[in-house]
Amino acid sequence: MPTLLPQARRLGHAARWVRRRWFATSPSHDPSQLRNMALVAHIDSGKTTLTESILLQSNYLSAAGTVDTGSTTTDFLPAERERGITIQSASIPVKWQNWTFNLIDTPGHADFGMEVESASRVVDGAVVLIDSVEGVEAQTKGVWRQLDRYGVRSRIMFLNKLDRAGASFGSSLSSLLTNRLHPKPMALALPIASFEPQDYVHGEPGVQGLVDLVNWEIWKWNAEGESSRHKLPQNEADFKNLDFIPAIHPILPHLIPARTALLENLSMFSEDLMETLLNLPSGPSAYTTVPASQIMPHLRAATLRNDILPVLCGSAFKHIGTELVMNYVGELLPSPVDVIETVPAPNAPLRMLAWKVGWDKRKGWMTFVRVYSGTLTKQSTILNSTRNQREKVSKLLLLYASQTEEVYTLPFGSVGVILGLKYTRTGDTLVALNRGSDESALRDIVPPPAVMSASIIPQSHADLAPVQEALQSLARTDPSVRLETHEGQLLVHGLGSLHLEIVESRLKDEWNVNFEFGKRRVSYREGLGSGDTTFGGSIWSTEIAGKRVTVSVRFRIRSLEEDEDGDPLWDGNVVLDPNGKPLRSPETYTDQADSMSNLASGISNTLSNSPNTFLPLSRLHIQIRDYDVPADAPVSILAGASAVILRQCIREAGLGPLMEPYIRLKINVHEDVLGKIVKDLTEHGGEVLDLATDSSSGSEDALEAYSEDGVYIPPKWLSPSSNLSSGSNSTSSKFKRSVQAVAPLSQMLDYSNRLRALSGGHGTFEMTNAGFREVSSARKMQILREIGRAT
Repeated sequence: MPTLLPQARRLGHAARWVRRRWFATSPSHDPSQLRNMALVAHIDSGKTTLTESILLQSNYLSAAGTVDTGSTTTDFLPAERERGITIQSASIPVKWQNWTFNLIDTPGHADFGMEVESASRVVDGAVVLIDSVEGVEAQTKGVWRQLDRYGVRSRIMFLNKLDRAGASFGSSLSSLLTNRLHPKPMALALPIASFEPQDYVHGEPGVQGLVDLVNWEIWKWNAEGESSRHKLPQNEADFKNLDFIPAIHPILPHLIPARTALLENLSMFSEDLMETLLNLPSGPSAYTTVPASQIMPHLRAATLRNDILPVLCGSAFKHIGTELVMNYVGELLPSPVDVIETVPAPNAPLRMLAWKVGWDKRKGWMTFVRVYSGTLTKQSTILNSTRNQREKVSKLLLLYASQTEEVYTLPFGSVGVILGLKYTRTGDTLVALNRGSDESALRDIVPPPAVMSASIIPQSHADLAPVQEALQSLARTDPSVRLETHEGQLLVHGLGSLHLEIVESRLKDEWNVNFEFGKRRVSYREGLGSGDTTFGGSIWSTEIAGKRVTVSVRFRIRSLEEDEDGDPLWDGNVVLDPNGKPLRSPETYTDQADSMSNLASGISNTLSNSPNTFLPLSRLHIQIRDYDVPADAPVSILAGASAVILRQCIREAGLGPLMEPYIRLKINVHEDVLGKIVKDLTEHGGEVLDLATDSSSGSEDALEAYSEDGVYIPPKWLSPSSNLSSGSNSTSSKFKRSVQAVAPLSQMLDYSNRLRALSGGHGTFEMTNAGFREVSSARKMQILREIGRAT
């Protein structure tokens, strides 16, 4: 018998593989059954653990891996398994019932925000996780804003880790309102901490079951993690005769009011449902007679419109609630058909977006694409309309994290991988050869601004070329990595200290190049000076083939007002064409003979390198007033002319204000060291925004919380351990303090060591990017000395 088990397992895996392959290449492709969705959250909220649980429940895995042991499917990079964090987004198709989920597990650390950025661009819906002990955290709001930015309207909230001591379903639900994530969160399930009523009295933490309020049933998990489903009766009197839950269980009297609140709140967004409820016979149990089949269409419509935020709960580590998440993802989140006005015909022209580019030592360049119309076939030739380059498709793959499966086609709505593309980068639009380029361009993916840099020093002259090639390749896989050569020195810019650490390890592990990493320093910005920007003139002359050529370019330049937002494509500047319309970045032009393309190239060159400090310029408003180039001169001369003229204008304006990146800090410490923490922050240029008595309160802004009117908030006792601790005003709330602050990043590079020393090893902190701020005159001189521009 022991010898048969491995064989049976292999046969089971083979059968699952055949099923997946048949589905992937099957001609009966139904885009309405696809769900392109991402898992997003603050770091350590359980995204990768939920992914493993989903793969286990869908029979993709026979046993779930764990982050602690480095055995998860989607965290397969050595650095991910070593650190126990997600560094890059990983895509994996999951078959569940009649649906196929193209599931993307994303990083939670702000240093890898580009991965969330690119995933947000191509998904149609998202599952957002919250640690039920912590509630909404800093990066929860960060990824929420990223989903907003790319129009991902439909989301499901999963309150995870309810098995932890101190977890609170009600407090987590309230934190959605407090932090203004959504005005109408709607609980579709309630947790059952224990099926033993006395555990509620003792405040025992845990989660052993869930109440599905829509399907009106209870899910129960045993000690082995096996689940069973039990239908609830429609009559409250019958609750006394249930064999799967004690008649005296405290949650039973609360179930009918909870379902009543769910249906009444949902009916506010559906006249048909409201009419159905009004026609019900009177009585306390009337709402239990409404079948799920009548509720689900209204629930789905409200979710697609973003009228409501469905809320589920459970414990991904114990696989509790995973099946509900998968069921409701299929029922509620949109398909590719739901997010477009007109569904393309099967023979529609091909159009795709390259949302990510990866490198594999064996496979070479891997281009991740989302097909928005038409069908991509293997061995075809396509056009990169962003770069006006033909590309040959070698192979098509479905990617199961680190494993791949070759397919012949990628139809409408699919997410897959192309091998063989040489020129394509993240954000490029790919179309059929006979399709026009400009009219087919899809919305670009904008990298977050770099805030930290480090020098790259090749170990020998022979290593210079391999290091430069490796850096270019790395920047292609990660657009948030910016490269620069400054006074003969190679500089790499990234999103934070951890990001640069990963850049260093990837260069060594994946490209095997020899170099030394210099000291990390933050990336500063320079603003526009107060001098006359027209003094530099608008004329530039040069010789071409022995003939003097004179070019004129006139600019209107000013600083952005405080309430004006910069364009992320121009690194926080605003650049307009002569008609007052935003000028596209130079990389997006397909015709290099276009005058606007060359003007954009020259402007970009100058903005990336100030003539005063060699720092990137930011917060400038630049409009091209007019330009003139001789008829017999090449249009490409405009690139050099615009760069020189704009550089002269900025030089004449003089040295402007300097800006440095700030971070937002949330520090949790014991009350006896609070004074030391605040003193250290102020000494290092920080500003304390709020002091709170627990780690979940406090806010970095003064926005008023959403009202609880029309929102069902369950009672506190529903989470026994949190109810016991919060109701006893004991030492935990008395001595735990939370500090909200902002501080310059340059002063916080070693903060983990400082906090450890100040708090005796008991303090914890998290940080998120807070943008760039102007510095004082004294700090300006310090920065100029640091970059070698003052003595």
